[in-house]
Amino acid sequence: MSRRRLGILGGTFDPIHCGHLAVAAAARDAFDLSRVLVLPSRIPPHRPTQPLASPFHRFAMASLAVSGAAGLEASDDELRVEGPSYTADTLDRQHARGIPALEIFFITGADAFADIATWKRYPEVVDLANFVVVTRPGHSIDSLSAKLPALAPRMRRAGVETEPAPEPSIYLLQAPTPDVSSTLVRERLDRGESIAGLVPPLVEAHIHQHQLYKAAQLHGQD
Repeated sequence: MSRRRLGILGGTFDPIHCGHLAVAAAARDAFDLSRVLVLPSRIPPHRPTQPLASPFHRFAMASLAVSGAAGLEASDDELRVEGPSYTADTLDRQHARGIPALEIFFITGADAFADIATWKRYPEVVDLANFVVVTRPGHSIDSLSAKLPALAPRMRRAGVETEPAPEPSIYLLQAPTPDVSSTLVRERLDRGESIAGLVPPLVEAHIHQHQLYKAAQLHGQD
């Protein structure tokens, strides 16, 4: 089995939380990925509002979150590019570095993947990498083939044998992940409640040290 397999987990990470890490680890273990890049987006194209925390703080929190996690590393690849952070462009940059589509495993939640028809360069984008679609609380992978019939023939259940097909595939990965979201973390901070256990301890310390997500900032955000 190839040792060059690269996982990519993108997101706003405002802030990164334990659910993100669980998704990354589940994909790493299921597909024997040599490393998983955690990429904070510069400008998320599908959000009506922009992140509260700066790119600097979101990258810092991602770096703290993956410290000590085997095979996980933070990347500023999207932060160094002006404008919206599109998956297709991110995958193109990996190809330019010599990593072929079949060696890339782009990790996303079932909720985000259900809207892939709205992504830039769809349907071409699904030819640029394998996609690993992971269950999230309240979002099952079981209905994806019905929601996306054009992509159903390329969907494969992730199992013990995960060798890639001749073309990039869409792997459906059933994995238990914590029921937590960045919105929930911000809401708890707004109410003055603890976020212990929702984010890694180093991320929690960074948030408090730099007074991120103070109540005045949070109102009006999603």
